[in-house]
Amino acid sequence: MALANITRAMVLEGPGLPLVMKSLPLPVPAARQVLIRVIACGICRTELHILDGELPHPKLPLVPGHEVVGRIADPGAPGGRFAMGNLVGVSWIGYTCGACRYCLQGAENLCEKGLFTGYTLDGGYSEYMVAHEAYCFPLPTGFDTADAAPLMCAGLIGFRSYAKIPSSAVKIGIYGFGAAAHILIQVANFQQKRVYAFTRKGDVASQQFAMKLGAAWAGDSLQTPPEKLDAAIIFAPEGSLVVKALEDVDKAGTVICGGIHMSDIPSFPYSILWEERSVSSVANLTRKDGSAFLQLASEFPIHTSVKTYPLLRANEALEDLRHGRLQGAAVLLMDPLTGNATPSAG
Repeated sequence: MALANITRAMVLEGPGLPLVMKSLPLPVPAARQVLIRVIACGICRTELHILDGELPHPKLPLVPGHEVVGRIADPGAPGGRFAMGNLVGVSWIGYTCGACRYCLQGAENLCEKGLFTGYTLDGGYSEYMVAHEAYCFPLPTGFDTADAAPLMCAGLIGFRSYAKIPSSAVKIGIYGFGAAAHILIQVANFQQKRVYAFTRKGDVASQQFAMKLGAAWAGDSLQTPPEKLDAAIIFAPEGSLVVKALEDVDKAGTVICGGIHMSDIPSFPYSILWEERSVSSVANLTRKDGSAFLQLASEFPIHTSVKTYPLLRANEALEDLRHGRLQGAAVLLMDPLTGNATPSAG
């Protein structure tokens, strides 16, 4: 079937502005790129940081979105990785140079020339997108649904954060129980860990959600857990939680900051860092992380809790995320494209 010559997409024209639906020319894959017909694209808190201008220098105008599940609509030149119709996932990491000191050390997530989907490359808030084939993940049968989209970032970044915790850690605190946490708790339970879930003050619904998913304890971030933690992962973008997590972890405890943006961390006494506690951040992810997580996901069923929206309601989905009106993840669906908005000219 011949492709249309346009794709409808939600576009960011500048920080602080709502997304606008536009009809854009169908993107043409360059060398070693593929064209993807997007099935679903998850909504990530990173998009809020981009829209709010907290992440500098995005590509503008920009099509956001980096939790993409879709099928190959044009595999590019013969001999490439994929064939027409193959199911693929696209995540935050969109391109690395392979030649800088970080790439050569196996740390492509820190590449000096790295490009990122939905930030410095157009992403998946669109019916079609192009991606570098080397950075697309082949997906198994059954992953062609909205449920799979959050795995491509919430799952992957959560897994990279989790992998930075010592394997001996059993009591793990998760601060900010959203899209990443509701996936990660399933991995932790599978590996017989105990998860302590921290939410916004008064967010009883998220606490109940965490307990339903198998948390050993759930409370708000001002509360003290019933026992000292071996490690903590912070997904909420609130710098004061670093101090709180240091107070909650035991000797030699590890605190991992899993977000791409966080408010300033207030000063704190050295005594809560002493006794070999440590604080570390997670920056982006590698393709190796993606392969390892997807392999783990094939070993036991990971269930995602999603609320779906048609593409043209992306602004509504983002505001629901901003104001904590979601349990789990928000996902945009490209087909059918329904609603009342009319695309503007690109």
